[in-house]
Amino acid sequence: MLDVNRREQSGVISVATHATDPQEAASDLHNALHHADVGAVLFFCSPDYDLPALAREIETVFPDIPVAGCTTSGELTPDGYAQGCVTAIGFNRHQYAVSTGLIQRLDQFDLLQAQSLIDRLLTDCRSQAVAPIRGNTFAMTLLDGLSALEEQVLVSINSVLGSIPNFGGSAGDNEHLSNTHVYYRGQFYTDAAVLVLINTRCPFEVFSTVHMKPKQDKLVVTRADDQQRIVYELNAEPAAIAYARAVGVATEDLDSAAFALNPIAVRIGDEYYVRSIQQVDMSDYSLRFYCAVEQGIVLTTMEAQNMQDDLERRIARINRRIGRTQLIIGCDCFLRRLEAEKLGFQDAMSETLRRHHVIGFNTYGEQIGGMYINQTFTGVVIGVDRHAD
Repeated sequence: MLDVNRREQSGVISVATHATDPQEAASDLHNALHHADVGAVLFFCSPDYDLPALAREIETVFPDIPVAGCTTSGELTPDGYAQGCVTAIGFNRHQYAVSTGLIQRLDQFDLLQAQSLIDRLLTDCRSQAVAPIRGNTFAMTLLDGLSALEEQVLVSINSVLGSIPNFGGSAGDNEHLSNTHVYYRGQFYTDAAVLVLINTRCPFEVFSTVHMKPKQDKLVVTRADDQQRIVYELNAEPAAIAYARAVGVATEDLDSAAFALNPIAVRIGDEYYVRSIQQVDMSDYSLRFYCAVEQGIVLTTMEAQNMQDDLERRIARINRRIGRTQLIIGCDCFLRRLEAEKLGFQDAMSETLRRHHVIGFNTYGEQIGGMYINQTFTGVVIGVDRHAD
């Protein structure tokens, strides 16, 4: 099955193929996106594909244009939520200048490397002469979702980008927690990231939204391994036991669904940022997190509000500023999708995503303005080109 959404007046074509054979899937993408004016492709794919074969086939059908992508824990397609497919966006070269770069050895990535990479991407975007860089450019970062190096990489990137807004997501692998990949120039990589710089004539706004409100319970991290993102003690007792008591769940029932429905967050200024739990180790009752956690921080239990209403309100506010939406590139935490499934409103959420032209993926973490966060919907709303004929 092939879902295609063509909005030529706004400069994008979005597509999803459910073909499981890599050659057939790549052929579907080519048939939908092959157009003289398509200058770049961004895709998100299920980790269940034969990834080396899929990489070869994508490089074969798109040999002369930049293509970037990553693996997922679910796909956001022209028809809403999906699983086990490839979803992609083709960008019109007259309305979008897209440049991509690969970051390898994330543990060695520093400010000098970030400066060199971003200078090159900016030069490439300028050469395409779509729009002035200032005020017309945003960046998206796709990161190995199991690297545990997101914060380190994002600080360097954000420092160099300056006023250029940036967002992104960590690649997933359908909760296997074994291997996540990013794609660049015919190959999938681990321990890597892809930086995508997009310069456009279209109005846009980068944003992040979370549907959580704080409750009263506080949990202090009293023993942790900061490097491994493992918390051993909360409130001076085994972490899983303290967390389970605070959220009202039996310790033996702690799993990804329990973590999705009972988030905890750290307060920074006036805002709360969720620190999602990845898994529990019952041998010592420790908790491994997706985000950085440090000894001494205070975590607050959170209560979910209506996810669908929250997203609708946020998009409506942005539309009032930039006009009608032609595309939203979305990084939606897989725990939000799991929450929607467990509470029975996944079809309603899927319809919201479809109606607002959201293309993207369910992530292992989201990025906004150099920060690494969890359990949010983060992305960019792109409006219609005001200069189109």
